[in-house]
Amino acid sequence: MVAEGALLWEPADEIVARAALTRYLEWLGRPGAAYEEVWQWSVDHPAEFWTSIWDHFGVVGKRGDGPVITGTMPDAEWFTGSTVNYAENALRRDVGTAVVFVSEDGARQEISYAELREEVARVRAGLVRLGVGRGDRVAAYLPNIPQALIAFLATASLGAIWSAASPDFGVPSVVDRFKQIEPTVLIAVDGYRYNGKAFDRSAAVNEIAGGLPSLRATVWIPYLSAAEEGRPPQRGEPAPPVTREVPPEVPPEVPPGEVLGWEGLRAEEGPLEFEPVPFGHPLWILYSSGTTGLPKPIVHGHGGVVLEHLKSLSFHQDLGEGDVFFWYTTTGWMMWNYLVGALLVGATAVLYDGSAAHPSPAALWRIAASEGVTYFGVGAPYLMASMKAGIVPEGLERLRGVGSTGSPLPPEGFAWVAERLPGVPVGSFSGGTDVCTGFVGATVLHPIRAGVIPCRSLGAKVESFDPAGRPVVGEVGELVITEPMPSMPVMFWNDPGGERYRESYFDVYPGVWRHGDWIKLNDDGSCVIYGRSDSTLNRGGVRMGTSEFYRVVERFEEVADSLVIDTGQLGQEGRLLLYVTLAEGADLTPEVERAIRVALREELSPRHVPDEIHAVPGIPRTLSGKKLEVPVRKMLLGTPVEQAANPDAMANPEVLRYFTP
Repeated sequence: MVAEGALLWEPADEIVARAALTRYLEWLGRPGAAYEEVWQWSVDHPAEFWTSIWDHFGVVGKRGDGPVITGTMPDAEWFTGSTVNYAENALRRDVGTAVVFVSEDGARQEISYAELREEVARVRAGLVRLGVGRGDRVAAYLPNIPQALIAFLATASLGAIWSAASPDFGVPSVVDRFKQIEPTVLIAVDGYRYNGKAFDRSAAVNEIAGGLPSLRATVWIPYLSAAEEGRPPQRGEPAPPVTREVPPEVPPEVPPGEVLGWEGLRAEEGPLEFEPVPFGHPLWILYSSGTTGLPKPIVHGHGGVVLEHLKSLSFHQDLGEGDVFFWYTTTGWMMWNYLVGALLVGATAVLYDGSAAHPSPAALWRIAASEGVTYFGVGAPYLMASMKAGIVPEGLERLRGVGSTGSPLPPEGFAWVAERLPGVPVGSFSGGTDVCTGFVGATVLHPIRAGVIPCRSLGAKVESFDPAGRPVVGEVGELVITEPMPSMPVMFWNDPGGERYRESYFDVYPGVWRHGDWIKLNDDGSCVIYGRSDSTLNRGGVRMGTSEFYRVVERFEEVADSLVIDTGQLGQEGRLLLYVTLAEGADLTPEVERAIRVALREELSPRHVPDEIHAVPGIPRTLSGKKLEVPVRKMLLGTPVEQAANPDAMANPEVLRYFTP
């Protein structure tokens, strides 16, 4: 056992001297200032702090005459009258390597900043030909490949709005997301490879397109077919026979839309121009996990993301020109959006498509070595799996930092990195899709202690609240943010009155953002995250809500009701347990179990196939009919029944005994 708080790493003087944060403090006129002192200033004087970020990094845009911040949460607005464009800031360089792409089958592609600018201009011109303009939505069903990044930047350059889902998501999950935002164009692959296997998604693309009556065009990328032939997609490759049936509720005069290949989209040269948009103009739409219904479409603005990612990547990951940044992610997780932010600071983004453990558990470490990665980011479970597998990472002479997120990293994970990569700090990083960043993390100015996150991020006023809304230190409480951040959502899509937005974050503590994590803040500003305080499923870094799970399982005629529990905690991926109440006369036969597993794999993702399926006489519910997910999870982790659930608040307390370990 490794003691929480054990000292594992301290920054040498030369590391502190060359740190991006040190240069910022010197520029700010506060050389040598203590981090906590600067953090306090950043949250007490947010207008001054965020203005300094704009000026320090020379953000490309027009600063208006309006105030930096007006109003309070949840209605705060930033940089009134200012205009900015994310793509213009990401593409302001034309020297150096912008992107390296690697796939699990060994394919590799390198793209310079100059080449990236040219490709974005071509795809931008193609989107214009399809009628895409400011405010239109472009949806992507793509893996982590260069075309995804190129299409995103082209979309952003127009002031259009990007939204993506990974192709391992099932059709219902994708349609549930995209149908809410009514995209104009869908960009999709024919399939992908994962863990050495090919997955054809052509039929899924047809179904998705058929469920999106707003589409004017579908753009097809022959990714799987090219990989099967051992080559990259060729220029001039024809589009496959993708069809799109118009749903019956759509009038027959609505056309099915154009279908073209990627090469057709990028066929013509065009100018690389950037639409100046207001600071809060929508940049992309991410999605909540869908725990209590349809996934919430979370909209972030151009300006807020630019400032936040410049600040976070520079000061908390210590990235800049010449660095090579890797984070293992899919396009459906906010870490993809964070990864491509490497372009904002002039670093190289390494995109990887494939399994983290193919052809061996050391696959990601080998990529880091071969590509000269300087900052290596993964989910906490990958570090723990590497430890259990006895992996000895080699060839990482350029590595200066390891990042961990997705779930809390236990002290043993910290200690393993310190042992296997001496001199390399591991920065546990916690935040969320909701703000598309981390609001607690590390810097190279802080020592690293086992199981402890060194600091609250600059500009993020993170506190720990007890149930009465009182700030506490030294004890576990609810993670809250008590002052606004510019990367908070500008809105939820289709939520004109802001009711869903307020209910999601401000229903417990009025005017204070409640994030849904357990946190313990220490006197020195460091903290420990103890996992989610809600019931979101988090499998392999992919967050998904239980409501999406239930929509699949309870569609089976043999299933009358169901409950899913993820027993993972503290960076350890636990077991995914599915309980089903069977319909009258039905049995949980091997055939039924197999059908449920197949449906969950195909409609959600392979990560969401349960480890165990159990038949129970009833699913515990409250008097108002809500499933008791959190109490059951506590019981399975050892909490006595009488402490986990109040039978007086239940409609059927007699079934609780079926859920004890």
